[in-house]
Amino acid sequence: MTTSPLEMLSGAEISRASAAVRTDSRFPADATFVHIVLHEPDKADLVQGTAVRAAEVQLVDGPGLGVIEVVVSLDDDSIISWDAIDGVRPTLLFGEAMHAIFTTKEHPEYIAALARRGITDVDNVQIDPWPAGVFGYDAETDRRIARCISFLRTDPLDNGYARPIEGLIVHFDLGRNEVIEVIDHGVVTMPEQHARYFASDNEPLRTDLKPIHITQPDGPSFTVDGNLIRWQKWALRITFDPYEGLVLHQVTYTDGGRERSILHRASISEMVVPYGDPGEQQGWKNAFDAGEWGLGRMTQSLTLGCDCLGEIHYFDAVLASEKGEPQVIENAICLHEEDAGIGWKHVDLFGGTHEVRRSRRLVVSFISTVGNYEYGFFWYFYLDGNIQLEVKLTGIVSPMAIEPGTNPEFATVVAPGVAAANHQHLFSARLDFDVDGSVNEVHEVETETLPAGPDNPWKNAFRVKDTRLDTELDARRDTNAATSRAWKIVNPNVTNALGQPTAYKLTPMMSTPTLLAHPDSSVGKRAGFAQHNLWVTPYRAEERRAAGNYPNQHEGGDGLPRWTAADRSLVDTDVVVWYTFGLTHIVRPEDWPVTPVEYTGFLLRPFGFFDRNPALDVPPSAPGACHEGP
Repeated sequence: MTTSPLEMLSGAEISRASAAVRTDSRFPADATFVHIVLHEPDKADLVQGTAVRAAEVQLVDGPGLGVIEVVVSLDDDSIISWDAIDGVRPTLLFGEAMHAIFTTKEHPEYIAALARRGITDVDNVQIDPWPAGVFGYDAETDRRIARCISFLRTDPLDNGYARPIEGLIVHFDLGRNEVIEVIDHGVVTMPEQHARYFASDNEPLRTDLKPIHITQPDGPSFTVDGNLIRWQKWALRITFDPYEGLVLHQVTYTDGGRERSILHRASISEMVVPYGDPGEQQGWKNAFDAGEWGLGRMTQSLTLGCDCLGEIHYFDAVLASEKGEPQVIENAICLHEEDAGIGWKHVDLFGGTHEVRRSRRLVVSFISTVGNYEYGFFWYFYLDGNIQLEVKLTGIVSPMAIEPGTNPEFATVVAPGVAAANHQHLFSARLDFDVDGSVNEVHEVETETLPAGPDNPWKNAFRVKDTRLDTELDARRDTNAATSRAWKIVNPNVTNALGQPTAYKLTPMMSTPTLLAHPDSSVGKRAGFAQHNLWVTPYRAEERRAAGNYPNQHEGGDGLPRWTAADRSLVDTDVVVWYTFGLTHIVRPEDWPVTPVEYTGFLLRPFGFFDRNPALDVPPSAPGACHEGP
């Protein structure tokens, strides 16, 4: 059987790629494997059938700056390319982060700082290494570092975030495994209350929730062949990336016997969590959870009945360890279908007829635990051609200890002596559209009202304003709920039966903030993608990550700001749409000790892609399935 160039890497392929690199004379003896990922073929090679199956291997050699990027052919295990890239830092490595925890606990200055707070049992101290960012500290220069913050547990199963050890920061050299400096901003009273969230700690539990059973006696409606999924009229491939997590490929919809393309590739290319407290302990905190930690690397195995309900198909994710060995995350991706309410309905009062159709959606999802926070990513495919991404945010907010009775200006008190800072969660979706082909253009569509006058005698008229975005600088755009602003991805060369160009519409949903930090701030420079909701670029295979390939301790300006500064043409070309969305989290007491799920995301809707409602052929439900009375 021929393996698709877009099939997920197998454990055997990871081992082969690792071996090919290790046996090369250029392989450094002390190198660490940062990743081994699928080398995705260029679109043109996929179309022409000339794509080769290959793996990308990234190495870091020693404590300094720089990485080695290798591409290995999986046809014959040969080295296609070997490039040393100087002056950059890879993502934070798990092995080095673990060393930071153990080495810090043994450092005399750190032990002394704990003792000043009355803490003598270092075993119960929880240390969280954080991405350091760039703030002008001497420790940052020519090093790969983490900033470590600490919490106190009463036992291994305790919620350590209930007791922040405030005022204490450790700068740690990850490459050299050494404490650079221990910074003590002063002792703050240690919070006393626990914040346990286990069922046994929150009794009595509710007893009046009746079971809900979701069954499909005849099995699910989807089929799976390798990483190719087919459901109803949809087809798509999926892969799994250590940074982006779940990636969708070659999304199509069969219409009148034609398999029509919509998306070539879709993923979360980057995300940033900037904090809004300017104090010394909190002001530096921001994290690029895709580029600095890796949404895919932090993915957790899913549990039937808890994370996913119904008739489930799971996909395992095979990533590479830092030794270059295959590492399996079992049940990393969940695939199922679910009822989605009413799809369409009408009661004809004159004819006496009543027609209603249930909506259903295919769900492809994964959940990533990045330190204290959980992010669930749910891609929905509907019977009527809609595609939706819903991100569910939960987990534990990053807390600070405060003196009891005080009310911080930039945070919310969530428990006695504990507050949580204002912060944001901003995601960048990279959407490589191929709406009925690769040549697409982007139009901004919004409503505009007409002034009172002869053309508007009732003063009620409003119409659509349609503006084609011709260059990259034109396409740096923000949402505007007042005008219902959205964006159409149009194929100017293909029309529907009404003579209209076929299109899909990117519609904002829920919260759509942009970065609140000043553009000249450290995080403002590094997370330039979050300055605008919409960016559009001409397709370039190498332009994959919104903040650039190496955001860890990068001074900023890379990624979308740098690429779009060229102001390339977006007309008569293959375009990629980048959409920034997320939420601003002003923490509530109800968000403690675990935050109930918050939602954000966006919707892709067919807009002239079909000639009429494509869900007219959905069969009606039997009356007994719609209502079951006493």
